[in-house]
Amino acid sequence: MERSLVFFNSLQLWSYINLMLVSSLSIVDDTVYTGFSQDIYSASTCNVETNYLSVDGNLLQQQIDEVARFSDSPAPSVTRILYTDQDIAVRRYIRNLMLSSGLSIREDAVGNLFGRWEGSEPEAAAVATGSHTDAIPYAGKYDGVIGVLGAIEAVNSLKRAGFKPKKSLEIVVFTSEEPTRFGISCLGSRLLAGSENVIHLLMEKVRDNKNVTFAEAAKYAGYDHAIESLLDVHLSKGTYSAFIELHIEQGPILEEEGLKIGIVTAVAAPASLKVDFEGDGGHAGAVLMPFRNDAGLAAAELSLAVEKHVLMSGSLDTVGTTGVFQLHPGAINSIPSKAHLEIDIRDIDEDRRNKVIEDIRSSVSEVATRRGVAIANFEIVNQDPPAHSGSSVIEAIEIAVEQLGLDHKRMISRAYHDSLFMASIAPMGMIFIPCYKGYSHRPDEFASINDIANGVKVLALALSHLSTH
Repeated sequence: MERSLVFFNSLQLWSYINLMLVSSLSIVDDTVYTGFSQDIYSASTCNVETNYLSVDGNLLQQQIDEVARFSDSPAPSVTRILYTDQDIAVRRYIRNLMLSSGLSIREDAVGNLFGRWEGSEPEAAAVATGSHTDAIPYAGKYDGVIGVLGAIEAVNSLKRAGFKPKKSLEIVVFTSEEPTRFGISCLGSRLLAGSENVIHLLMEKVRDNKNVTFAEAAKYAGYDHAIESLLDVHLSKGTYSAFIELHIEQGPILEEEGLKIGIVTAVAAPASLKVDFEGDGGHAGAVLMPFRNDAGLAAAELSLAVEKHVLMSGSLDTVGTTGVFQLHPGAINSIPSKAHLEIDIRDIDEDRRNKVIEDIRSSVSEVATRRGVAIANFEIVNQDPPAHSGSSVIEAIEIAVEQLGLDHKRMISRAYHDSLFMASIAPMGMIFIPCYKGYSHRPDEFASINDIANGVKVLALALSHLSTH
């Protein structure tokens, strides 16, 4: 921990020095900075007082690489789980970057982090942007992180350009977008949106795979009053006038079509299921095949049934994954007596997705009866509606990409993001950039710094537009 923090502080010093150097330069190396003529803006849209808006690509890549070092798995993979030492350390790192950018900082009871650039109309609902920094086991270094570091750089670029916001701009770093530790995706943004189900789960002392409760984990990270203050995390509708999230696509479409920007029009509706079967178990050699009640085979059949029901929906937008498949006792010479599955179903169409869920429920009963095993649990953990992007946010993003001359398209997000839940607070939108072969949630996840810089430019201009309209 101490070695990480020493490097971290030195990086902050370098970030500050670099920022001062950039502010003093009028001509910069165009491999690092890309400037835009002031005619991008008009007096009616924003208050830019300089001729160029620049993105510091070198420093941004350096920050991305440094954030990747806060990991519980070896490079190039990244593992950063909620409320662990690495998660705590990266929060400090981001907090210090925000402070270096002149933002005012606050944190809520569960660790959602906010950095605000006060506008000239501070009473008006702010424009928000941000993402997350947690990472599933053995992931890559770009998912979520570019939406946080890119947001900070977007603010810095606007400051360097002399922009003065009317509505305040606020960066949000969400707690635990990934469901890794407690099985709850987008935990921080769900609480901001006032999810009663999540509050109930956390107050019921949900536990991780080491039997640690949420309250205990939060206290370890310094959030001593997380449980009793869950209701205080909620932000009312209209707290923000808009929310934008910059993110890698996590799919291959932009790269395959040679496009630079995806403008997200909707985020698909996710649902999560947990299923447990229980059989008799027994010795792998002594129990004859006709007399077995194999929980593992029941689980295997259900996994195939998930695939069948998804394909039978008739839409490419319907996807299903059995991502967790656990057998007990887990010995080669023992018939599985217990099986635990966790299933993810998504679709842009809520009714179609719900039909798949009901088909899976029917298959659970059919397989259990035929295999002679008991259904110990069938639980729908979450069943969220899809979210559509706000027209004002889509318009702001489209204005930005057209001003920059970037090839783009409208598209949906089949992966869920914190934007899904921020949509209940404010009109939301997302900016996608290409990633290599669409790879994500794996160590070879990659986005080029040029593509990231393009995303930051679009974000900066969209924020400036939304702040002044």
